[in-house]
Amino acid sequence: MKGSNKATVLTLAEKCKNILVSNWQGYLNTIKTDAQGSKENIYTSKVKYIIRKGNPLIWVPEHELHNVNTIIDERGSFSVASPYPGPLGKLLKSMNKFPVRVALTGDVVPVKDKKAESAANYLKEMMLSEEKALKEFSYTVSGVLSSSNHFSTTRSENLKELIDGGEKYVIYKFNLSSCMFVDGNGGTHEVDFEDMEKCKASLLAPYSAKLIDGINQSEARRRGLILFCFIYLNVNARDAYMLSLDRKGFDVLGKVRSKVTGDEIDEYQWKQFRITFKEESRDIESFCQQLVEMEEDAIKKVSSYSGLG
Repeated sequence: MKGSNKATVLTLAEKCKNILVSNWQGYLNTIKTDAQGSKENIYTSKVKYIIRKGNPLIWVPEHELHNVNTIIDERGSFSVASPYPGPLGKLLKSMNKFPVRVALTGDVVPVKDKKAESAANYLKEMMLSEEKALKEFSYTVSGVLSSSNHFSTTRSENLKELIDGGEKYVIYKFNLSSCMFVDGNGGTHEVDFEDMEKCKASLLAPYSAKLIDGINQSEARRRGLILFCFIYLNVNARDAYMLSLDRKGFDVLGKVRSKVTGDEIDEYQWKQFRITFKEESRDIESFCQQLVEMEEDAIKKVSSYSGLG
């Protein structure tokens, strides 16, 4: 449970796969066409999607221009950000930082007839499975998730409009040809396409938005993050938020004192820290169990320090 570098972070391909599975909406870009068929500018809109067999399946409302654009030119791009629910989004904005994201290029291909029906059925099954899992989680997991905003962080809730019959959609498969990882400062990193095809998303990824929000909306859990910074990283933080998580650990934004000299007034800045698990978290149960154990361990250590004082 320290911030060492030995195999404590994921590969870029793993990060990208986890981001794609953790979210349910992204920005689709297609090439605009005029009545004469000449190409000019880009049309962009927010769309909802799921991942099936490694590729995004995108639901585009019937009235969207994408449906006309892709008839002339199937090329497109698709951008998906890591979830930043609730207070985390406001904090990132105040820091002028962006959530990390995945930028894909490829072909936007319509899914028709039986394949479209199969995709719709897969969506329904996935939503039912997630709703069932949420009801059956252990006391430990429910305790971590209880503070999260159910609607804004639950994938099945956000995808219901795709099957409720209120609007008609055209389903597209996004066939990847390249992938870029975009970091929080806007820096781009090319991801090996073979790595993307080989790696799988973590079982944690579908619930990462709920976990992050559940922790950040709980004062007690955020105090736990402050203790983690002190006990495991020897960092004194005034405040802390969960930024992201994966099977190997999690990233924390800690509010720490800036380096000052002379008579300058103390100033604080937000810095990113990495805290790793003793053992990898296979799923949401093991993640929450390790988190609770770390909280208990940190409290014991702080109490022992107090006793020595």
